[in-house]
Amino acid sequence: MRALTAEPGKSESVRIDNVSEPQAEDGAILVETLVVGVCGTDIEIMEGHYGWPPPGCSRLILGHESLGRVLEAPPEASLAPGDLVVGIVRRPDPIPCSSCAAGEWDMCRNGLFTERGIKHRHGYCSERFRIEPEYAVRIPPHLERVGMLAEPASVMAKAWEHVERIGRRTRWEPSRALVTGAGPMGLLATLMAIQRGLEVHVLDRVTQGTKPDLVRDIGAAYHTGTVADACAGADVVIECTGVGELVLGAMRHTAPGGVVCLTGISSGKREISVDAAALNRSMVLENDVVFGSVNANRRHYEAAVDALGQGDPTWLDRLITRRVSLDEWSSAFHKEPAGVKSVIEFSH
Repeated sequence: MRALTAEPGKSESVRIDNVSEPQAEDGAILVETLVVGVCGTDIEIMEGHYGWPPPGCSRLILGHESLGRVLEAPPEASLAPGDLVVGIVRRPDPIPCSSCAAGEWDMCRNGLFTERGIKHRHGYCSERFRIEPEYAVRIPPHLERVGMLAEPASVMAKAWEHVERIGRRTRWEPSRALVTGAGPMGLLATLMAIQRGLEVHVLDRVTQGTKPDLVRDIGAAYHTGTVADACAGADVVIECTGVGELVLGAMRHTAPGGVVCLTGISSGKREISVDAAALNRSMVLENDVVFGSVNANRRHYEAAVDALGQGDPTWLDRLITRRVSLDEWSSAFHKEPAGVKSVIEFSH
């Protein structure tokens, strides 16, 4: 069967390979791949900056944003041939650490976790894959065109879960949220903020086109410029860019008791001067919280599917601005300035 593979650590090594059929030890459920989403992590692997192949392999099958149709499933799996599923990305470490032992593998404490299509496990960008029942999440039929968004949506579902847990440290009634970045993660964060009844502001640098239209059409306000201009005094900030100026701006301009969740990863290539003493003073005196969040476990995937299910399917479909075949994979790895999400579709 055909698969999209890379040699982690080697730039421009991505190619289509003929690989063996998935092995039974990979899981009891056999899935026919329909669509695989492409994100920044995949691009980092392509550029040689990230990724680890499985033990004993030099190449890694890519793809962690999956959507497939079940071909075979055991009776105990609660899935049947024809069902749509997405595969959870992370697996707990084998020791396990205290978090993994409690089923919170997204919070692994020793770094020995593995991840499909990223770290020491083959991904989902092949014509077929196998998966364990406990890591397969059912997708309702009406989400077939957008089901691959469940993985990035799961990351945002976790972010919102943790924001709300932190907020419950005291009497907290948030009313305004700021989302920085109008890429797939930012737009999914916006969807979940709207579903929570918040007044939502989105900050991005694109001035016209798909992103502003998507933000306004879902009922949020769209801004360019600075955090202070967009929404000074937000109760919640979901930072999705990793841009240093925006990260600092988010930390400086929350309401008292504000919560800032960092989901973007900075490149580390640019130095920024920070008045650390002033930042410390304001955060302490206003009881602010800043925390980072990445990855997700099963309950976050299920929450993501619920959020997508409550969304407007037409609006969600507009997030996918480029659909290409496996043979055209390379175009999905090149960013569109005004685009949002690229996916690779498998034909059967």
